Amino acid sequence: MRTSQVAAAHQGRTLIETNKMIRNTYMLLAMTLVFSAITAAISIVINPPVMVYFGSVIGSFVMIFVLNRMQNSVWALPLTFLFTGLMGFGLGPILNHYLAMANGGEIIMTAMGMTALTFFGLSAYVLTSRKDFSFMGGFLAAGMIVVLIAIVASFVLPMFGVQISGFSTAISAVVVLLMAGMILYDTSNIVNGTYTNYVMATVSLYLNIYNLFVHLLALIGVLSDD
Repeated sequence: MRTSQVAAAHQGRTLIETNKMIRNTYMLLAMTLVFSAITAAISIVINPPVMVYFGSVIGSFVMIFVLNRMQNSVWALPLTFLFTGLMGFGLGPILNHYLAMANGGEIIMTAMGMTALTFFGLSAYVLTSRKDFSFMGGFLAAGMIVVLIAIVASFVLPMFGVQISGFSTAISAVVVLLMAGMILYDTSNIVNGTYTNYVMATVSLYLNIYNLFVHLLALIGVLSDD
């Protein structure tokens, strides 16, 4: 009887901690997405050159490394907002590129809607089913390595006069699938207690949403003949 009571108490504490982790993660994610949208709007008005986007991507790698080292310090939250604000600001040149098109606003809104539906749908499925998707980790890691090699190749090959039709579109399609898998994987790790730091869990989900939106934007633009 005593053993079962101890096990029940431990399970209860674990459930409380998990629910707190989920609540903190999604609350911080919502705030960072709003902050990111604000910095993106500022960037649209300022209209910086497209190199700002590439600079934000490079800067994000540095910020992720710093966040990983500082995740348990008082600097974790300010650094998270700095990171997401930088990423949002970097979106400005891309969004302005589409806004300059005849149906650019429609393309952006469609990409946003599809991103939101995909994220909420996949997250809701994991949160309600509590299914463990940790088995996808190796496949997703291998997929990201392949995508990174393909992205490097997309810049290098044209220098040697090699042009592959639809290469960028294919990369975007693969990234969309990988980000859908990453949402399942990361949400599962949050629900099942693998992730114990809500700041890093938020950053992981934010990056999934960010990359999903950017590459859906590219795909919809191609399908719209833009």
